[in-house]
Amino acid sequence: MLLHNTATGRKDVFLPQDPRRVTMYVCGPTVYSYAHIGNARPAVVFDVLARVLRRRYAGVAYARNITDIDDKINAAAAAEGVDIGVITSRYAAAYHEDLAALGVLAPDFEPRVTAHIPQIVSMIERLILQGHAYVAEAHVLFDVGSYPGYGELSRRDTRELVAGARVEVAPYKKDPGDFVLWKPSGAGLPGWESPWGRGRPGWHIECSAMAEALLGDTIDIHGGGHDLIFPHHENERAQSTCAHGGKTFARFWLHNGFLTMQSEKMSKSLGNVLLVREILKHAPGEAVRLALLTGHYRQPLDWNDEAVADARRKLDRLYGALRDAGAHAGAASATDAPEAFVAALEDDLNTPAALAELFELARALNKSSDPDEKSGLAAKMRSAGALLGVLQQSPQDWFAQTSGSDSDAPGKAEIEALIAQRAEAKKARNFAEADRIRNALKDRGVLIEDSAQGTRWRMAD
Repeated sequence: MLLHNTATGRKDVFLPQDPRRVTMYVCGPTVYSYAHIGNARPAVVFDVLARVLRRRYAGVAYARNITDIDDKINAAAAAEGVDIGVITSRYAAAYHEDLAALGVLAPDFEPRVTAHIPQIVSMIERLILQGHAYVAEAHVLFDVGSYPGYGELSRRDTRELVAGARVEVAPYKKDPGDFVLWKPSGAGLPGWESPWGRGRPGWHIECSAMAEALLGDTIDIHGGGHDLIFPHHENERAQSTCAHGGKTFARFWLHNGFLTMQSEKMSKSLGNVLLVREILKHAPGEAVRLALLTGHYRQPLDWNDEAVADARRKLDRLYGALRDAGAHAGAASATDAPEAFVAALEDDLNTPAALAELFELARALNKSSDPDEKSGLAAKMRSAGALLGVLQQSPQDWFAQTSGSDSDAPGKAEIEALIAQRAEAKKARNFAEADRIRNALKDRGVLIEDSAQGTRWRMAD
């Protein structure tokens, strides 16, 4: 199994420290608003990786945190005049709903920062004792100069790192790049008692402490979005390595690419976000999930109106093949996924190559007339789909969900446009094109009937 390791800059063979307990930590959401589709990409990507790991290894410990104390959360709570718990509970629940609609399985652990304050304080105390952190004006800061490996993960020199982090220039810092581990909380702000006064943790120390508490000093895989490489993961790596006496913090660092709109990174600060729950009002969650997996996870993925429509058509074809297999559709089993499909996923989660193998199975299923072969191919499709988190419902449920009744079916205009194109193809005696359109509509569960009065269409039962 090969995974691209940001720390080495190449694909490395993945072998866990302990095959009986493979450990993975992924940075989760800061719950102060609804998740946008860019937030959903790492959740879907690392859900697939967890599925692939569980197929190969008996034990996988997967942690994805929730950050429930943050200045943005404080601001949202102040704006509504409520406790931060009201804000975080609301948006954590919404996040769970959105991910469930996308078929994302729950991680083994979902730690929250506010439940790990003692562990955070303990780690900070160790860093101070070991000379890697210092107290200044009720703040505790990590001393970047005390760790020679700082900057190795993101491959930037210290001056670039400081500029890239947009660090706060403060007179109490020894170096402009030193970052906050603990900061004071004034009146009206949430805080906890500590050896340095009432305060709250900085952003980076949270994940280090939670990963240590749940997964140990050295973890196999640390994941997140590309935008977290610096400063978040660089700082996590520094403070964890120092707190653990020089031990490697994460053996593999994996980062998914940005989601873009018209080639511009999607972010709440830019205001160019599409909320997951808004997208789900107009598209099935399975189609949204597949759209997120059509590109390689490390590459940028441009999100547009066609992305979900195309994924929907792909699922129509796949479910259409399973529907036509009828009683021979079979049941999935963990060992049924074809070797070529699994090999694609175990080559740095190459989902485009894996999807190509899945469509080869669908083509073979469509061509087969042997009941036993059809049953085997359908089972392989189901099992392959399970690793991607798709094709787990019945074809009937899929087409009912996506089509509705004939009179108000979503996509009605598109269906009728295709029928008109087919009529033009027949008029031009381009029967191959007419047959192609008929088959494409059939894959979507649309049956067309030609008569002297014209062409009618209806959804398959």
